[in-house]
Amino acid sequence: MSAALPTSSREWHLVARPHGWPKAEDFALREAEVAAPAEGRVLVRNKYFSVDPYMRGRMNDVKSYTPPFQLDHPMDGGAVGEVIASNAEGFAVGDHVLHGLGWREIADVPAKHAVKVDPDLAPLSAYLGVLGMTGLTAYAGLFDVASFKEGDAVFVSGAAGAVGSQVGQMAKLKGASRVIGSAGSDEKVKLLVEEYGFDAAFNYKNGPVREQLREAAPDGIDVYFDNVGGEHLEAAISSFNVHGRATICGMIAQYNATEPTPGPSNMALIIGKRLRLTGMLVSDHSDLQPQFVQEVAGWLASGELKYRETTVEGIEHGYDAFVGLLRGENTGKMIVSLV
Repeated sequence: MSAALPTSSREWHLVARPHGWPKAEDFALREAEVAAPAEGRVLVRNKYFSVDPYMRGRMNDVKSYTPPFQLDHPMDGGAVGEVIASNAEGFAVGDHVLHGLGWREIADVPAKHAVKVDPDLAPLSAYLGVLGMTGLTAYAGLFDVASFKEGDAVFVSGAAGAVGSQVGQMAKLKGASRVIGSAGSDEKVKLLVEEYGFDAAFNYKNGPVREQLREAAPDGIDVYFDNVGGEHLEAAISSFNVHGRATICGMIAQYNATEPTPGPSNMALIIGKRLRLTGMLVSDHSDLQPQFVQEVAGWLASGELKYRETTVEGIEHGYDAFVGLLRGENTGKMIVSLV
């Protein structure tokens, strides 16, 4: 056990349920007492925590695949940090662990929910992104859910984001005939083509998605990885070849909507084209974790797979990082650094 434990820790609480876009007054950065860990637990000084689009849904008081955040309690999410006190077998002070109690400086973590990570294999922040839940989402969503096969033409929305950028590169590495990405700025479009090796990309703000996709994929698409929903999903249905497959991973276009959002108007095409649209949760694919880490670590080591992170410094900017993510201000994984 460590002799000089911190006595307090700052943590972000949800204090009101956002209506539409989250506002600063819906959140509060509060101080909490820190105690020595009970049996079977470890105390972790967080170095990085993740903000992710799915967290917006957890701010609503509705039943979903993940319980909503409780008001006036610390929020949670992926984090990686250093053990500063241990009352659990197999964990020592100085170990680095990945766990689910982010949005705070010091986390009191059940040891069964902590996973040791190696800072020598990859930077610690990578375990929240390319080697973490983000990377596994891309890997499982493309290869398992969408049944990608060599020669497929792949379209990715939100393609400069943490998941989308990995999907496109993985498809190229596995022999896609064409990879097309959509992003929200000309700068991101340039990044997709020049750094990530997409064959084509477009800024969805520059014109109708359906027209831009048709121009970028004149021979149609076989796989669509959906992070956005809305107009993008409608465009993909229009461009699909027969037996096209879509992985529905996220619908960020409607997370902050206050009115019901209309669905695609061309759903009838699903019948004639015999399309398959499948929702995915990364938690269903934990069996792929060992294969994923082995393959992706190899791609990272060889330099074949590239990734970007957008880092916001300081716990006091946790809200800013989250809202920035929803506005698309990030390139790659959005991380809050506490170091």
